[in-house]
Amino acid sequence: MSESTAPAATAGYAPERSVGLQMRRIVTQLAAAIDRRMEPLGLTDAQWKPLLVLRHHETATVSELARCCAMDTGGLTRLVDRLQAKGLCRRQRSEADRRVVHVALTREGADVADRLPAVLATVQDEFLAGFSSAEEARLRALLDRLQANAAALDRS
Repeated sequence: MSESTAPAATAGYAPERSVGLQMRRIVTQLAAAIDRRMEPLGLTDAQWKPLLVLRHHETATVSELARCCAMDTGGLTRLVDRLQAKGLCRRQRSEADRRVVHVALTREGADVADRLPAVLATVQDEFLAGFSSAEEARLRALLDRLQANAAALDRS
């Protein structure tokens, strides 16, 4: 790595230049924007995620949903209780193994879940406003590199 492309690690840590802090702020702002858009659907930031997963997988166990939504199973169980009380999902016993309980969308839940991609696409478009196609592609490539670097750290 040449001197001009080397990370400025020797300069010390400056919070105002922290990539992690900037990413955290963006994620927080993104979640808030999504929350505002989900409000008319009666959903919180946590509630739309399992609905979207179920939209693509039809049924899933609580532990599968928890893994996909990056939540603990206890928290997701309580979340499914709330979604079930809203009439958006139901629990059903597996016919193959009665000990296994699957979560599935109700008709109303499927209708709501079908609206989620458009809401999410709108928020994403708002966050990418002013970016050219090339800039968006470059941003995605840089984020992929950051994610690969993070994955490599997890393995070491």
